[in-house]
Amino acid sequence: MILHKGDILFRQGDEGNYLYHIKSGLFKVTRLHENGNIVLFNILYPGETVPHHSLISPQDAHGTAIALIKSEVEMIPAQKWYKELEEDPAKTMDVARLLQEKVRFMQERLDHLTIGTPAERLELLSGWLGQHANGAPLTEYLTQEEIGQFIGVRRETVNRLLRHHN
Repeated sequence: MILHKGDILFRQGDEGNYLYHIKSGLFKVTRLHENGNIVLFNILYPGETVPHHSLISPQDAHGTAIALIKSEVEMIPAQKWYKELEEDPAKTMDVARLLQEKVRFMQERLDHLTIGTPAERLELLSGWLGQHANGAPLTEYLTQEEIGQFIGVRRETVNRLLRHHN
């Protein structure tokens, strides 16, 4: 299935009826907290099968996945996925590899959050996302608030960094 910028892949609280293999594109995953705050907590990219927390057993969606750019996704019925997992031991290694890749991504993200200055962190994020966004500038698909959440600074700092960057 093809999704365009702003289309929702799944919503927070959705039952886990499907898993999704991302063939191309990018998605942001946001979470609405009880106090009304919406926080960007993940970026999904090509090659991933999501939701990660449902790769072995079903669970309601932890957040809402929204397309940042035109994206192609394969929908996989959850019951089929779990049945194949039980019947094919090799598929468990596929899941382990998927989770390992995500852990490595999260380690890289932590490195990016703890390295150098906010300007360096913005540059690292921009470079990493640029690999998947077909050259589109970061601000075309993420707000300054979201960029700030992802690099650990306030929106005002992102605004200042972007002004000096241009």
